[in-house]
Amino acid sequence: MTFYQHKTAFVTGGSTGIGLAIAKALAKEGSHVSIFARTVSKLETAAAEVKQTANNSAQKINFYSVDTSDNLDVQKIFTKAIEENGVPDILINCVGIAQPDYFENITFEIFDKTIKTNLYSTWNSVYTLVPYMKEKGGIIVNTSSIAGFLGVFGYADYCMTKFGIIGFSEALRSELKQHNIKVQVLCPPDTDTPGFEAENKNKPAETIAIGGKAKLLKPEFVAAIVLKEMQKKSFLIIPGLDGKMTRIIKRFFPWLIDWVMNSSIQKVQKK
Repeated sequence: MTFYQHKTAFVTGGSTGIGLAIAKALAKEGSHVSIFARTVSKLETAAAEVKQTANNSAQKINFYSVDTSDNLDVQKIFTKAIEENGVPDILINCVGIAQPDYFENITFEIFDKTIKTNLYSTWNSVYTLVPYMKEKGGIIVNTSSIAGFLGVFGYADYCMTKFGIIGFSEALRSELKQHNIKVQVLCPPDTDTPGFEAENKNKPAETIAIGGKAKLLKPEFVAAIVLKEMQKKSFLIIPGLDGKMTRIIKRFFPWLIDWVMNSSIQKVQKK
């Protein structure tokens, strides 16, 4: 029996990208998986894929359409999901968007959408489920980013939300420890997802230069690391060597990472 067999997992942002990859990985390990997102058609396709990876027919694989940035909608839909699947042992928050651009080009509407999608969604799902999860304990994984501990040119609003998720999760970890709820933060580097593909359409030249030749990870690789780290005591989950090295350099040699990034930016701006 694996660590995840017979566990109940809720995955927000589970219809695509990293969220879907994690949902499929959990199903493969024997978990009951419910995925949450807005678009029904994408959810239907994703749920079918998750079912194909399940290792037995007794596993519950369900999907729910919800606007995770809307607190009332989250309470309504998550309550229904609990009634149909039970209280989750695992909550994976993977809802997020990024629309990189120069700061002056980020309108209030874009800023407002980024804040609500990235921060409200994480807060709402955790706030709704914690009272239930306290009954038996569990694991919460909130998704931040490398841009959650490293400010990146062109990602002003996104960095604000992703830094916030790490701070939120640190505070939450302290509060929920007594209830046997472990809180972790996933900080993936650039990953080959539909969201990342959309980001590339608006990236400033400086942002592209900073990314350089960094290896683009696959969602399946990220998912495998998440499942591995959820069985450990780690707080930050950073998939890939590039991401781990970035964290180490930022922590111990911040001047070096600033120099490298500024050098790339200046080269573009001098052209």
